[in-house]
Amino acid sequence: MSSAYDWRAKAACRDKDPELFFPVGNTGAAYQQIEEAKAVCRTCKVIDACLKCALDTNQDYGVWGGLSEDERRALKRRAMRARRSQAMQMQI
Repeated sequence: MSSAYDWRAKAACRDKDPELFFPVGNTGAAYQQIEEAKAVCRTCKVIDACLKCALDTNQDYGVWGGLSEDERRALKRRAMRARRSQAMQMQI
């Protein structure tokens, strides 16, 4: 049986300290930590699967798939607006 987390065995972050990917806040030292986590993500072969997993499982915290918490929220908002717009166009 396949799991939403099967990609993790190939992830660039598997040998890193998990704390790197879960900074407290998003300014100052936390901002630097987010950028360091994203640098690891940019080297990852399964970055897309990681991001998809985070979105599918509503991960609210941490850096997943190269995106911060705020960036994933913005991505979700844009997707929701696009779906609403598409639904409205279909009603016309």
